[in-house]
Amino acid sequence: MSQAKLDAVLINPGGRSRIYQALGLALTAIEPPVWAGLMATFVRRRGHSVTIIDAEAEELTPEEVAARIEALSPLLAAVVVYGHQPSASTQNMTGASAICMAIKQRTPTQHVLLVGGHVAALPERTLREEAVDFVCSGEGPVTLLELLEALKANGCGDLSKVRGLWYRKDGEIQWNPAAPLVKDLDGEMPGMAWDLLPMEKYRAHNWHALDGLQRQPYASLYTTIGCPFHCQFCCIQAPFKSGEKELGYKASTNSYRFWSPQTVIAQLDTLVTRYGVRNIKIADEMFVLHPKHVLGICEAIIERGYDLNIWAYARVDTVRDDMVDKLKRAGFNWLAFGIEAANERVRNDVQKGFDQDDIFRTISRVREAGINVIGNYIFGLPEDDLQTMQETLDLALELNCEFANLYSTMAYPGSALYELALKEGWPLPERWSGYSQHAVDTLPLPTKHISGAEVLRFRDHAFQIYFSSPRYLEMVERKFGPETVAHVKEMASHKLERQYAEESRT
Repeated sequence: MSQAKLDAVLINPGGRSRIYQALGLALTAIEPPVWAGLMATFVRRRGHSVTIIDAEAEELTPEEVAARIEALSPLLAAVVVYGHQPSASTQNMTGASAICMAIKQRTPTQHVLLVGGHVAALPERTLREEAVDFVCSGEGPVTLLELLEALKANGCGDLSKVRGLWYRKDGEIQWNPAAPLVKDLDGEMPGMAWDLLPMEKYRAHNWHALDGLQRQPYASLYTTIGCPFHCQFCCIQAPFKSGEKELGYKASTNSYRFWSPQTVIAQLDTLVTRYGVRNIKIADEMFVLHPKHVLGICEAIIERGYDLNIWAYARVDTVRDDMVDKLKRAGFNWLAFGIEAANERVRNDVQKGFDQDDIFRTISRVREAGINVIGNYIFGLPEDDLQTMQETLDLALELNCEFANLYSTMAYPGSALYELALKEGWPLPERWSGYSQHAVDTLPLPTKHISGAEVLRFRDHAFQIYFSSPRYLEMVERKFGPETVAHVKEMASHKLERQYAEESRT
């Protein structure tokens, strides 16, 4: 008796070594592919057979992925291009492109779809440049479902009915009206298909376990989708804008959808009891925002008595005093704050409006509760120069958070900065890998005053200054012990190879 043909294989592309250089070997996280897991749930609940190939976690080459696809022979292979955080979608296009090409070279008749944040931002360009049959211009689940149904109808069906789809007909590019967003998250997409993922392979970031905890097992999940804020450097809403328009949102309004605390805790129950997960990332772009949602999740965790090590994103102007202690009791040991820049003019220019007092007051309150802080800083925002970037580094050193992410400004496709860069003719990376913060060919955006190469050189200098700061190392030893200090020093010893920063010296 022949086995029924698999409907869909969702592929999470790899490429850690290209994106992170030597840092990818042991320091970076290996994240479960949240969107692939959610899409698998969405189509499986409607009767379609699906599996996931996580090329990142399994360290598969494009050719190995293509061989698996040939053996599985699914109706549709969908390469899902998201990343550790929303801005990481573009840098993952390098691996996604190689996988698509390998599949088509090995099995030319295999239907291939590209979906994800970068793809939604540049659907026409993606279809023109990549070895794929279909491209999704929205968030993905509805388009994926309708495409599967069309392909099942006599081989190809009527593609014009598949909302959010870009494709070719008689050699000409066609596109359909947008697909709506998934509105009933609890009912239609209540969590990830954990059983389809290699759960034993995921690991937390090195800083997530600075206190000596084991980094595995590990998982990440959403409790909300989207972000109501409008930071110009952020591309978080790119996959949602067409769907928002379809649902009648104003162009100036960002969607922000919730899973209920009950659905979230059901996912945590599965992770804790079935997979033994303790290290958890709340992948929401902005988790600490609505008190009812945050406190509802915290109270459910506290009620169960789980001993978790969680981290999540917050803003200095959204953390209320009545949240902090419950966050800590629920196991939120780390909060990441987008501080971005020290200079008020620089911050306001990218719609990051809060004052310095807010930063110090909130971070002090959070740390008093025993929660560690990750300060996120961005060098090279449009109004930055060498002096204002030094102000940001000085602020980082003064705050002396338990960890810091030091970024260069990138004009990510789907962000307002990308549109501005195109309009002004500012130089952009030649390859998608150049949008990675840690790649050899990283090329940040120039500011109004200095080049992208100067920004990159300052960023790498700031990294070394921060993590070799005597005050920082003393704090780390006091909180986490001498072994953690040795680990931080070893981390800081990795010098990234930088093509453009070095070229600018000659």
